[in-house]
Amino acid sequence: STVVALLGVAVLVTYSPQNGVILLAIAFLVSPPGLPMAAAWLVSKVQDLRFAIQDAVYG
Repeated sequence: STVVALLGVAVLVTYSPQNGVILLAIAFLVSPPGLPMAAAWLVSKVQDLRFAIQDAVYG
């Protein structure tokens, strides 16, 4: 994942910002803390939505 991150920075600076950001996102997801952190963020957003719905229904 370090190689992909370095490649992403190189592409970001020299070639295409969009492709560089995509490569950096892939490097983050492939890294050991990346996917669990993304899953935890998604679970927290789902819980926020659940609490918002409960608050709207029950007041």
